[in-house]
Amino acid sequence: QVSSENVAAVIAGLKDLYARKLKPLERLYKFNVFSSPAMTDSDFEAKPMVTLLGQYSTGKTTFISHILGRSYPGAHIGPEPTTDRFVAVMGGSVDKTVPGNTVSVHANTPFGGLKRFGTAFLSKFECAQMSHPLLNDVTFIDTPGVLSDTERSYDFLGVTEWFAAKSDMIFLLFDPHKLDISDELKRVIESLRGNDDKIRVLLNKVDGIDAQQLMRVYGALMWSLGKVVNTPEVMRVYIGSFYDNPQKIILSKDLFDLEKKDLLRELSELPKRSCDRRISEFVKRAHAAKVHAYLIGHLKQQMPILWGKADAQESLVVNLEDEFVKVQSLYHLPKGDLPNIDTFRRVLAVHNIDSFHRLRPSMIQSVDDMLTHDIPKLLSNYAVA
Repeated sequence: QVSSENVAAVIAGLKDLYARKLKPLERLYKFNVFSSPAMTDSDFEAKPMVTLLGQYSTGKTTFISHILGRSYPGAHIGPEPTTDRFVAVMGGSVDKTVPGNTVSVHANTPFGGLKRFGTAFLSKFECAQMSHPLLNDVTFIDTPGVLSDTERSYDFLGVTEWFAAKSDMIFLLFDPHKLDISDELKRVIESLRGNDDKIRVLLNKVDGIDAQQLMRVYGALMWSLGKVVNTPEVMRVYIGSFYDNPQKIILSKDLFDLEKKDLLRELSELPKRSCDRRISEFVKRAHAAKVHAYLIGHLKQQMPILWGKADAQESLVVNLEDEFVKVQSLYHLPKGDLPNIDTFRRVLAVHNIDSFHRLRPSMIQSVDDMLTHDIPKLLSNYAVA
């Protein structure tokens, strides 16, 4: 196990590398506008984050309350859609709730990037603080139940993607009596792509069903997920009833206990793996920023020098798929490293391509040196590799 001193040294080293080598590249090519805001100290130092997603009444809020042994401040539980906001459940000396607008500007929390979603979202976001040993090491994110054909005043999928990228683990909760995957839940699951290793499935509320019913429910759930989650790995599925007063348990109680024990073990190991996760996310971000610079530099190069710039920009935006293919071929990039083309096009359409900077190979080389030399050296110095 890596010592806390070594972890702190590695985090400090990553912050220094980010400020000197990666952040200048991001700033020059507006990576923060197209993809993710610039990282702050709180992003590097944040506690591991666990996000819960699922349709309404699958037991997300109840799961958190059950794990913590009591309800968090401001929690509402019921069979109808009760949680209409994103709630960050964090450790604190006293029980209280803090509005989203306040949390987003607090320097000691990793939620500053949420300001990009505007006040419509921040009014639907809050922090619930309570004293609990587990919350000293882990932050839980409770989310609104996914509903079909629901008009929201903010970018729900964008917010979900943001939390997924920041999370160390993502739980998808399902009720055995409501296994249908709605269109919005399908879009939510699709937005999690790129975070497949973080996803865990939780089949909740299985008290009251027998082994034969469980077999059919499990098969139906895997069939439904198989049409949405395009990954060759089989996702880890936890089975149980994570609330305080379940109905009569027909299945083996030993099964429930073993599943709960495995789940709690995985949660307890998150802080140990947080350093590895920070390094992995940092490297992933560096690769994404490089690809973004290649794309912006390529688009800039296609713009005419004197006239016809408006027509050229319109053509580039319309034929963005072809430009992506050219960049991928020119720089030998894996297809999976390219950003979401619809999101990229939407942001590109409101920017003047001619105002972008041409590609600077020296900055790309600096990031490559960071990835191939600086980070491995940092890890070897503190026995983290």
